[in-house]
This record gives sequence, structure tokens and C-alpha cells, in this order.
Amino acid sequence: MAGEPQDDCLFCKIVSGDVPATIVRETETTVAFRDINPQAPTHVLVIPKAHHRDAAALAAAAPEIAADVLREAGEVAAEEKIDSTGYRIVFNTGTGAGQTVWHAHAHVLGGRGLNWPPG
Repeated sequence: MAGEPQDDCLFCKIVSGDVPATIVRETETTVAFRDINPQAPTHVLVIPKAHHRDAAALAAAAPEIAADVLREAGEVAAEEKIDSTGYRIVFNTGTGAGQTVWHAHAHVLGGRGLNWPPG
């Protein structure tokens, strides 16, 4: 069920503390932690604590939590001091877009030039 922790979800296990992660921020509704395979000098994932399959499902079921994820992405950028030089927030939705963990999450990337279009 949407919003409920899933036993087979890596990010739900990070939220519960069953899987370690380098947490950089936590709120009542979100957790932000460093990506284990960073694609930029700053690469932090911001996830809702509630389980939603992807960004579209999160936005449809809990738009207020989707807003929390975006707000926290901005806070991460400020704390990481990439807000003044520029950063990217990415939601991969579906396998064709590169989503590998089926729990909505935003990638906050910065600290280097980010070319467009992304490849």
C-alpha cells in the first residue's frame, strides 16, 4: 500500500535504520543521505520517509510530501554550498530513465559543471 514501508525496499530500510547511510539531513517527512555511487562531487538523495514507488506516484498521493522533498533538496544544496554555483535536482521515473530503487527519490547534484542535455 502506498505510504507504508515495504520489506523489500532498500530506502525503507534506510528510513527504519536497518541499513546504514550517511545521513546529511532529516525532517519529519524526509531523509537526505549521500549516494553510494556519486556522479558529482555533491550527490545527495532526498527521499520521503513514506514509501511511494516513484515521483509521479508521490506527487499524486501526497503532494505536500513531494513539496517537502523539493524544499529539502534546496536545503541540502545550501548546506553543501552549491546553491550559489548551481545544482541539479533529478527524479528518475521508470527503468528507461534509470530508476533502480522503487522508492521516490530526488538526486541533488552539484560541485561541477553539469552539461545539457544530460546523457
